Amino acid sequence: MPEAILPIVLIISLIIFKLTRKEYEFALSARIAMAVMLLTAGIAHFVYTQGMALMIPQIIPYKTEMVYATGFLEIIGAAALLIPGFQKTIGWLLIVFFVLILPANIYAAWEHVNMKVGDFSGSGVSYLWYRIPLQLVFIGWVYFSCIGIPVKLKPEFDV
Repeated sequence: MPEAILPIVLIISLIIFKLTRKEYEFALSARIAMAVMLLTAGIAHFVYTQGMALMIPQIIPYKTEMVYATGFLEIIGAAALLIPGFQKTIGWLLIVFFVLILPANIYAAWEHVNMKVGDFSGSGVSYLWYRIPLQLVFIGWVYFSCIGIPVKLKPEFDV
């Protein structure tokens, strides 16, 4: 699951920054973790294209093209997260993106889409008990690492 990447990469990044810069870089580490997750999810659009196309309602045309386009957007978003000075803009764009893709996840759950296999053998609506809170985690993660005030944990004493 790509979402498992978030805490793993966050912890690794925090450790690396603490060892190399002598301080924790929470916002940057969180952006790196989200970038790795988005890169992985973006690549999945090209690996599981058929299953992801099933996540899009029948009424919407060009499903395969839309899957490729959103995969490409996720990869671009991953790279943009790491461009200094661009975090707030990409943060807001990613939040909008996460809100816009939620209906596809709801539709996929309703239709029992199994993205990896590319059929309708998925877990169904119960998946939403996991996916909707996860979407909120993604939104909060992006907000606090890109838009909110970055926090560094380094004791500073005024003498």
